Amino acid sequence: MTTTDLVWAVGRLTIGTTVRAFAPLRNYGAERVPRNGGVVLAFNHFHWLDPAAFGAASPRTIHYMAKIEAHRVPGLRQLIRAFGTFSCGRGESDREAVRMMRQIVRDGHALGLFVEGTRQRSGRPGRVQPGAAMVALQEDVPVVCAAIHGTEAWRPGNFHPVSIAWSRPLRFEGLSRNGRGYREASAEIERELHALWAWLVDLHEAGRPRVATPPA
Repeated sequence: MTTTDLVWAVGRLTIGTTVRAFAPLRNYGAERVPRNGGVVLAFNHFHWLDPAAFGAASPRTIHYMAKIEAHRVPGLRQLIRAFGTFSCGRGESDREAVRMMRQIVRDGHALGLFVEGTRQRSGRPGRVQPGAAMVALQEDVPVVCAAIHGTEAWRPGNFHPVSIAWSRPLRFEGLSRNGRGYREASAEIERELHALWAWLVDLHEAGRPRVATPPA
């Protein structure tokens, strides 16, 4: 077990417990996440609570990529780096970030990406950027999508319920390792995320049962 894994174990007991208490969390399909080997976890993003919620729901230690501005905040920088988070420059080509993403999955870890590139203020998932597809194709690892619903309406103290749904691992055999292949794989990731999110919306309207299986 690495130091990062130990930090995550403590975080699940502390931060994870807090998230579950203040944003009642239900988790659907987490058993679909491969327990070993490199994998890209592709998330949608509404709220600053999302990284903690996905972390509490994930069976794997997640190595997140976060905007460089977060790494410049004293205190926050040390916290997120202890959890294995690394930085990238927003809206620019960052070769070091790309190298880090590929190395993480090559080393058999789970890479966590908020694939829209920024929070979606509309309360609906947005367009998927090509980073997740690029890493998956270049390193021949699966992508598991996970959609979150509820944090777009969550505020401290309102106890709004939050749910997460996980996809089966996606493979992109036959797609080329170039811009065209990245676009095609990104479109598939986007369809999967939007379908999972729509399923969660319907599930909340139906009363959010404790046990349910996300669409395959």
